[in-house]
Amino acid sequence: MESIQKKHTIYRPVGSVNSKTEKLFHLVRSKSKTDKIPRRNVGSKEQLVDILNYINFQGGTILAVFKHVKFNRSIRRSLFTKICHGSRLDCTWTNSAGIQQILKTYRFQSLLITDENNLLCVSPEVISIDPHEISFSLPETYTEIGKRKVRRYPCKGVNVQMMQEGSVQKGVLTEFSPLTFKIKTVETPQLTTLEINPDSHVNILFSSETHILYSGGCKILRQSGNNSDRTYILEPLNHQIQRFKPSAYRSQRHILVPSPDILFQHPFTGEKVQRKVFNISGSGFGIEESEENSLIMTGMVIPDLEVKFAGGFSIKCLAQVVYRKLSGKNSNGNLVRCGIAIIDIHPADHMKLLSILSQVENDNTYIDNKVDIEASWKFFFKTGMMKPDRYASIRSDNRDIKETYKKLYDSNPDLARHFIYQTDSVIKGHMAMLRFYENSWLIHHEAAGSPIIEARLGVLNQVARFVHDSHRFSSLHMDYVLNYFDSENKFSNLVFKEGSQKINDPKMCSIDSFAYFQYQKDTMDKPKLSQPWKLNKTIPQDLIELENSYRASSSGLMLKALDLLPNALMNRGLSGEYEKLGLRRNRYLYSVKKHDTLKAIVLLNLSDIGLNITDLTNCVNIFVLDQEYLPKEILSSLLSQILLKIKLHEIPVLLFPASYAGENSIPFSKMYYLWILNTKGSDQFLTHLDHLVKK
Repeated sequence: MESIQKKHTIYRPVGSVNSKTEKLFHLVRSKSKTDKIPRRNVGSKEQLVDILNYINFQGGTILAVFKHVKFNRSIRRSLFTKICHGSRLDCTWTNSAGIQQILKTYRFQSLLITDENNLLCVSPEVISIDPHEISFSLPETYTEIGKRKVRRYPCKGVNVQMMQEGSVQKGVLTEFSPLTFKIKTVETPQLTTLEINPDSHVNILFSSETHILYSGGCKILRQSGNNSDRTYILEPLNHQIQRFKPSAYRSQRHILVPSPDILFQHPFTGEKVQRKVFNISGSGFGIEESEENSLIMTGMVIPDLEVKFAGGFSIKCLAQVVYRKLSGKNSNGNLVRCGIAIIDIHPADHMKLLSILSQVENDNTYIDNKVDIEASWKFFFKTGMMKPDRYASIRSDNRDIKETYKKLYDSNPDLARHFIYQTDSVIKGHMAMLRFYENSWLIHHEAAGSPIIEARLGVLNQVARFVHDSHRFSSLHMDYVLNYFDSENKFSNLVFKEGSQKINDPKMCSIDSFAYFQYQKDTMDKPKLSQPWKLNKTIPQDLIELENSYRASSSGLMLKALDLLPNALMNRGLSGEYEKLGLRRNRYLYSVKKHDTLKAIVLLNLSDIGLNITDLTNCVNIFVLDQEYLPKEILSSLLSQILLKIKLHEIPVLLFPASYAGENSIPFSKMYYLWILNTKGSDQFLTHLDHLVKK
């Protein structure tokens, strides 16, 4: 296999069979050199006429080569062709400047015509020539004098910025191949236009009206023209890029039968491109194409790429080519293998892809499939997920809870996911995720039947790989993953608490503890806080104080994940997403102060009952800053006032830090851990899961 750093030959002479003797072929050579190139007849005049008329149809050009009457020097000029009939070819100069002088000192020699990858040489007779037009009588045959190793394509609509050591030049991309491209720059007075040093590298930026299409370093192969109108031939420096931070885990790649296809409009040429996918994962795919007709360039951004599966099912994404390398040969020549990474994708499309791939890996695992809601409820009760005390508290809302679950599990919204381990239509393991904070997803509804370990680790592994494959897509808003679990839960302690300890980096994975109790309104409670205590809406300065208090004892992720930093105070977008689905997710922040001194922050989450079975998405979170000066009686009055505001008789409470409850004799039923994973560290968590599976 050829190294991706190997320098590619742009042209090979016809008849060359030894790759070691291949040389770069320039479009114009002196006679003594071109005579050494093997020539052969490759077509008739009738075929040549067809080629010329196609060039006319496409608005392309051909080259006329002129040789100096005294010196062994040649120049070339571009020509537009007119419609060709029979033996006569009429052309006009693309640029008539200086033609009069050329005609005095140079004589016409030949025409050079590019036909796809082939360079054709035609030696016609000149019928007439003047500063405006030139006409030829075509010969009976033409010869092929060179063949491009990789075809070059005309481009349109691609803007270019070329930068080097403080110099910035603007232009357009005129020709492209994965190995070289041609750009034409024009003088731009408002930009710095210092002279470009041809011996140094330049940085290139390609863009359309709506997208950045490519950026990277390039080597200057050739340049011509003057400052006001200059052409450059450039070669990209890299054939592999590191689009994302290296990970210990690669997304699992699968070969599907039948293979899907990718389809897209090429961002540089505008051509429709279709290629077979040879392997695919949740984060990208690989394709192969012939080297000669290659269209895929490392670093190229593809704004609207479609992956089409058998039966007409397809997904769309924003993608980028991350590598290109020679991979072998077939009967038609060399093959090039390219890796394409998904940069962003609609959450629904990504779940379609992951659903297919999860079945390839394990046919007992399902992601967001249509489930029997009644079978799910039966599973929840049988596995002990629906505790008697919890069921008693929600029994009266039975109909509303079923409707909420139908919206989450049957409609497959973008803000919820469920993962199932199932054999013979019987659910054995279940876990769900919910985007409950702006950039944080909550793992919940974890339950397993028999066999417990296989099912639990099966769905947990699904969740972890989903996070690993998906977190970098901005449309998914998955910077953090959360999980509340009972401190007495052995399985959760093994997976999450021990995992956090092994990662041993609170910026990547952290755990905080909360005291949990169900608060019921007491007729003896004071309905309002008395002076000098106040309950006001939280302001940014209050969250700065909360951060200072939290940082004094922890380097964890809690405030970031729960949107409790000042810059997240005005976030309202997520609640609107819930409203579109007919669901409720309201969030309120209050500050508890004494004499205008902050003592605690209250985060009140109100959502549909049953959105989370333990109701931790419909509860009061209290973050105490000053444990010594927040009496138990004030806490009780505070909760009573909140219940009065929301017109409820009871509500779950999570109290942080948990030590405050013990030190102030506040009764609580259990202690919950809040586990938070920074998704940039998802591969470390997968390492921990792999270790558990191997036990």
